[in-house]
Amino acid sequence: MNGGRISSEEKESISTYLVVGVCVLLAIAGIVYFVFIADREVKQVTGFDPNRPIPADNLLRRRLKPEAFAVVREGKTQMPFQNQYWNEVRPGIYIDIITGEPLFSSVDKYDAGFGMPTFTKPAATDLLVESLDTRYDMQRTQLQSKRSKAYLGHRFEDAKSPTGQRYSINSAALRFVPAERMKVEGYEAYLPLVEKK
Repeated sequence: MNGGRISSEEKESISTYLVVGVCVLLAIAGIVYFVFIADREVKQVTGFDPNRPIPADNLLRRRLKPEAFAVVREGKTQMPFQNQYWNEVRPGIYIDIITGEPLFSSVDKYDAGFGMPTFTKPAATDLLVESLDTRYDMQRTQLQSKRSKAYLGHRFEDAKSPTGQRYSINSAALRFVPAERMKVEGYEAYLPLVEKK
């Protein structure tokens, strides 16, 4: 400074320091957001929370893939052998694609030869609602998730199944959480469901 006046070089220097300081502050704020706030938001939507409200259909239409929405809300059925989980063999749980509620376990999954994820029983008896389905001139037992009212598939009598029942489910109505991801995704309490009996 020369006699209390700031030279143009000093002004440029001060401006540079201010710009760098603002950039550093913004970077720190971004890091704080992603480390603390974003992590908390992820934790809020992982796992199953029975108090979490069921999203409205207009939100589900945006959130789900078109095929999944057509299955869970319009009662469509996927093609055999052309769906995501029909031949999934890893240990884990199958959760409701809408609520995240565990519905089926890999321990109860078996290959019925129909090209759909097939289970001998649900994870708990009160998770599903059964109703008569008379579409296509047939009489079948239709399955819906009790909480989300998502259409899942059908239950049939099956002598090959240890329970005498076959739960044939649309892959698009489910999301598979492998056993090694269950703790990270908030399903640690459900690990006993995937242990061999």
